[in-house]
Amino acid sequence: MPIEGSPFANPAAALIPAIVCNHPDDLAEVRIESGHRLYVRFFDGVEGFVDLSALIASPNAGVFADLRDESIFATATVVLGAVTWANGLDLAPDAMHEALATDGFWVIPA
Repeated sequence: MPIEGSPFANPAAALIPAIVCNHPDDLAEVRIESGHRLYVRFFDGVEGFVDLSALIASPNAGVFADLRDESIFATATVVLGAVTWANGLDLAPDAMHEALATDGFWVIPA
């Protein structure tokens, strides 16, 4: 009898490789900071602060207006190398990496 949770319990699971995000421009870490800011660090050592306050406060925030709710903003985590929130929003890691490598911070405009 197959052991539950093993690849033998679900033969298809053995065919799906684990997804590992450790490409140099993938995010390794995100921390929530005050004022709708994040501290992020990439696998290649690029790090800095991302400021979303202007975007979130803007009348043109669109889907990012949800992040005005501190409890939603606080759900930021790294998923597949990108900052992602529980509501499905995410940020482009390539643009973030470029800005942080150049300036050490990224202010996302309104």
